Formats: sequence, structure tokens, C-alpha cells
Amino acid sequence: MKTVIFTQRVDIIEAYNERRDCADQRITELIRSCGYLPAPVPNKLNREAIEEFTRVINPSGIILTGGNSLAKYGGNAPERDFTEKILLDIAINKNIPVYALCRGMQFILDYFAQDLVNVTGHVRTRHELISDEKIFSGREVNSYHNQACINLIPGELETLAKAPDGIIEAVRHKTRPILATMWHPERESVFVSEDIDMIKNLFAEGEMN
Repeated sequence: MKTVIFTQRVDIIEAYNERRDCADQRITELIRSCGYLPAPVPNKLNREAIEEFTRVINPSGIILTGGNSLAKYGGNAPERDFTEKILLDIAINKNIPVYALCRGMQFILDYFAQDLVNVTGHVRTRHELISDEKIFSGREVNSYHNQACINLIPGELETLAKAPDGIIEAVRHKTRPILATMWHPERESVFVSEDIDMIKNLFAEGEMN
């Protein structure tokens, strides 16, 4: 079975003086529903180990998951920022498809020199998508974020969907198989077919490499 690497959030357990890697179990269910074997990557590997991990797994795709703000925007998990930076470097170099959700999309935006701003009204709510893309247009999605992008600086990314208040909800790279959304497909009680198709179609590009 083809494999997909996914990143993990960092939880800090002060009572035990521990920093733990973890992920919503629904992430692995989502990946399995797309037809792939999920492989979590640890956050305390150095560059060489991350490169070896990716080479051995030989993934069809990489998912940058939610949780933890970026360190430059007040987050407390710089080791995760490092891990995702190396993974995205590898993905671009090897043309491995990347799907990023919520914090993952924030990371994609920052990686490609886009600014994030604090926003309100986007935590534990739902809203419609405004988009010219058939797969997104008119859909209602969940929302769990305090930071986002309002306008893209001209560059390598393009906007696919926005919320009614103008917050950018989905982007893709203009030339590479990189796609990102601000909503969490794994947090739907029943996975949405459009999300499954979106991920499967993206990662199918990795199987052809």
C-alpha cells in the first residue's frame, strides 16, 4: 500500500517536563479513507534523519496537519516549524505532493513569504466558501483558527476560495502539487466526499513520480 507522511502537533506536559508529539486519531482515519497508509513523522529529528525518514517511507504525499501556531507568530513549538520546513524543502525538491490544513496552510503561506494576521470569528464555527472552483463553491466548512491571510502578495501561490468575510480559505501553488485549506477535513463527523477526492487527486500525482 502507498504511504502518506503526516506531521504532528507538540503538546507540552509541564507536570512531567515532557514535550509530546501527537495527532488527532481522525487524521489517520482520513488518510486511510483516501487509500493510503499513514506514517507520522517525529518532531525532534535533525535534517539528515528527516531526509532519511522520507527516503525510506517514499511517500505518495505529505500532510501538514493542524495545531500549534508558528513560532514567529507566538507559537511554542519551533521544533515543529523546523520539521515542516525540511519536509517542504524535500517535497519541492522531489516533487512530492503536499496537502496542508489549518496551521499547515499557515505554514505554507509563511514559507512562500505571505503575511498572516490575527482574525476573529473563525474559531469553532462554520461558514460558506466563495470560490470559482466547482469542488469548493457554496460548500460549508468548519473553522478553528485565529490567524489567516487576507490578501496574497503576488508570487507562487494563488487563491482558490475565501470565506464571506474575505479570509482566504484555500490556496495552491501555481506550478507544484501543493494545496492548502484552512478547514479540517478530519473534524467532520462524516468525511466529506469532496475533501477525499481533493486529497486523492492531489496524491495521485505522487504515485506517477
